[in-house]
Amino acid sequence: MVRGRTILLMLALAAPSLARAADSIMTFSESTAMLAKICGAEITANCRGVNLDSGRLKECLSRNQDVASPDCRANFLVPFDQIQKRINARVTVAGACRLEIIKLCHGSTKETSKSVACLLTAKGVSRNCTQATIDAGYR
Repeated sequence: MVRGRTILLMLALAAPSLARAADSIMTFSESTAMLAKICGAEITANCRGVNLDSGRLKECLSRNQDVASPDCRANFLVPFDQIQKRINARVTVAGACRLEIIKLCHGSTKETSKSVACLLTAKGVSRNCTQATIDAGYR
């Protein structure tokens, strides 16, 4: 019980604010804080031993919908969707920044994460690449 509460407290403290524009992508910490806010009791009561992996936690909450609060039942997919959007945005950086990674950063698109610091400081980065790094949460 203490472990579950500790995890929920860590999730809740991970994000300073849950307010976001409808068309923007939440950060990982904002998504987990939202999940803790809307389904914290359900996670503590029904998913205590589940690893903090979004797929396993989503499955546990889905499996326990019959005992979930109306707010959790209605909204638990939102933070998981936001997490997936952030992951997808990070994957698109390699495609959107391919030329910059190779020419400006002398890197490889197979290891995009190694070129992120360069992409953030390099001169001549395209608008599409800049937007991809913003969407991915790197800026």
